[in-house]
Amino acid sequence: MIPTELRERAARHALLPLRLFLGVTFVYAGLDKLTDPAFLSDSGTGSIGDLMRGVRDTSAVPWLVDLALKSPVGFAVVLAIGELLVGLGTLAGLLARIAALGGALISLSLWLTVSWQVTPYYYGNDLIYLMAWLPLVLAGAGYPSLDELIRSRRSRRTA
Repeated sequence: MIPTELRERAARHALLPLRLFLGVTFVYAGLDKLTDPAFLSDSGTGSIGDLMRGVRDTSAVPWLVDLALKSPVGFAVVLAIGELLVGLGTLAGLLARIAALGGALISLSLWLTVSWQVTPYYYGNDLIYLMAWLPLVLAGAGYPSLDELIRSRRSRRTA
């Protein structure tokens, strides 16, 4: 039988592995995009432009792809910076619900565009990322996090 204190400690840290995985993954994805000159191009092998043109007709939301294609490089930079900020916020646990919502929205948009045509649907990794963000959207970062530290200091000041 597991002692109550150990169960409580495990429950407080339950979201930490998910936060670490998603945070590191999104920081890496953002940095990878920002440092890849092929990706940050309108056209060519590995470019955001070719990727978006390639998925346009199989996307669930072709209008969203059309919007991105108006400025593919600008879209790629915004996406990469968004991933980087979401990842850093998630790792630090700072504005964690907002960061997780950002991660969920990025994952949703990628699922509806880039991986929509993947069959069976569960092979598409963006849907899995979307579902992984939802516990953090609902519960926040948990412990340890900067959000928790700030909340703790505020409650001590008001007490």
